[in-house]
Amino acid sequence: MRKNVLKGMCIGFSIVLISIAAMYLGLALYYGDSFSYGTWINGVYCTGKSINEVNDELLKQCNYTGLTIIDSDGKSYAVSAQDVGLSFDFAEGLSRYLDRQNPYLWIENLLGQPDGKTFKPVARYDVAAYDKIVNSFPFFHGKAADERRVEILKGDAGYYLLDERTHVLNEGRTKEAIKEAFESFENVLDLEAEGCYEDLPLTKEMEEQISLWQKISAYQDCGIVYLFGEDKYPIDAGVVSGFLQLDENGNFIFDEQGNLCTDEEKVYAFVDELADQFDTVGTIRRFHATRGETVNVEGGIYGNKLDREAEKEYLLLAFLSHKREEHEPAYLQRAFKQGKDDIGDTYIEVDMTNQMMYYYEKGELIIQTPVVTGNTRLRRGTPTGTNYVYNKQRNRVLRGADYASPVKYWIPVKGAVGIHDASWRSEYGGEIYKSNGSHGCINTPLEEVSKLYDMVEIGTPCVMFY
Repeated sequence: MRKNVLKGMCIGFSIVLISIAAMYLGLALYYGDSFSYGTWINGVYCTGKSINEVNDELLKQCNYTGLTIIDSDGKSYAVSAQDVGLSFDFAEGLSRYLDRQNPYLWIENLLGQPDGKTFKPVARYDVAAYDKIVNSFPFFHGKAADERRVEILKGDAGYYLLDERTHVLNEGRTKEAIKEAFESFENVLDLEAEGCYEDLPLTKEMEEQISLWQKISAYQDCGIVYLFGEDKYPIDAGVVSGFLQLDENGNFIFDEQGNLCTDEEKVYAFVDELADQFDTVGTIRRFHATRGETVNVEGGIYGNKLDREAEKEYLLLAFLSHKREEHEPAYLQRAFKQGKDDIGDTYIEVDMTNQMMYYYEKGELIIQTPVVTGNTRLRRGTPTGTNYVYNKQRNRVLRGADYASPVKYWIPVKGAVGIHDASWRSEYGGEIYKSNGSHGCINTPLEEVSKLYDMVEIGTPCVMFY
């Protein structure tokens, strides 16, 4: 009985083994022309699939559009996959991988760790089209190495060093980097980060130019800034480069210590040019009148006038001492406001054509009143120009060759010409001035001139025009 049981168990076990072996061999035969159990490639499950089937699925993942190249100036250039007819194929790699798989060892994939395989496709593209695109990039069309120079030049911003031998594109290295990036399906290639630029060797003459440039650069590094009200005028390299002393051939002159020499006369000439720009006494001003038009107002006593001699002495000493500071110049005459726009937004306006006077304070119209100005028939017309309030007096007698007129408010703006009340008048404005005008002053209603007297400061500009 016991022998029969053992015999039965052996027969059953043999049947199981034969069944497992048959199943294993069946699966081995099944996987003979396809990928074995548990095969993953590029995230695609390939078990039981043919090379063509896997190739088709992998190609669906290929969406490479091309490479963007960025040069050192930040400019971008592209090699489009479409323009060079780029195509992909995994079949060659898949075939080699399938040949290495033993269908009878498919159990290894079941027992092992199915991390999967990663394949790169074989890329094919039109080489001629690719070369044409790459060779057209502007950074491949620079000067040849033997044409690149090192030279000191002068421009509007002063002297500068033209150094064509630093940061030069290595064309061979660059083309290799572009080809490698494109065939590796990279999206962006930064030529700077890739190390495609290099410095070329220097000749002895080039090294001498660089050494001289270092001296010039230090000489031009000036930190003086002139202040003209809200306007700033830096004494920068464009200015300072004009101070250098040169010989008759235009070469730099050095002192015994090898330092660049300064031409004092050039410094003084610059101060004169600066004063010509910012001196405003007697200049023509473009003035926007209340009547709505822009008028040219010429002459007058108002404005700024620099002390040229004091500034020549200051600038030469400050520059040679390497001072770095903001400097407000000395003035022989100082206006209410400095800078080219020296009128500002607080002023008196006398429109003699319309016989109107206005007073603006911080841009706001405070007073507007008709007036009577100088008698033009008797050639006593009020002078035009930009003048200013240089005094204020109460209860004064204005005297002339044939008159003595007491006034309560006297606001002189140019010599004997001023703004004052006129008790002898009952009317203002219109064309009274043409035949019954003043001796040249601006006759103003008492109520208005009293308000002006209280508000206006000495130094306030007075713009007078027809």
